[in-house]
Amino acid sequence: MSSMDDRELRRILESTRRVAVLGMHDAPIKAAFYVPEYLHRVGYEVYGVNPKLAGRRMFSHEVVATLAELPEAVDMIDVFRRSELLPGHLDEILAMAVRPAVVWLQLGVRNDRVAQRLRAEGIEVVQDRCTLADHQRLGLRARSAP
Repeated sequence: MSSMDDRELRRILESTRRVAVLGMHDAPIKAAFYVPEYLHRVGYEVYGVNPKLAGRRMFSHEVVATLAELPEAVDMIDVFRRSELLPGHLDEILAMAVRPAVVWLQLGVRNDRVAQRLRAEGIEVVQDRCTLADHQRLGLRARSAP
């Protein structure tokens, strides 16, 4: 599947409420910190997933070590992991009790085989795009609290 058009990106970003950030970082200079920080600021519920940060509170929620430990279902998984590591997360994503509607692979992250498998399982995939940049570029507003 080719890259998504703005209409599809807008639909995804407007329908998403809860985001799991796979590979969340605690260094403010890293995209895996400032992108989820932005998402939190504009009203998304952000759940960090990183075994090295598990137990720390970031963006109003405790970071968990694995997707299986998320306290509630999420609409999207925003992935900040290297492309070659994605196959290692595929089974973890597909084993989720409630699967996300979308897996968003951040700028520079692309794996067509993983994307194809996720799509075959009914999960939309966005590859090699930044949620922060697209949210701003599309002129989307901050969401109100649920």
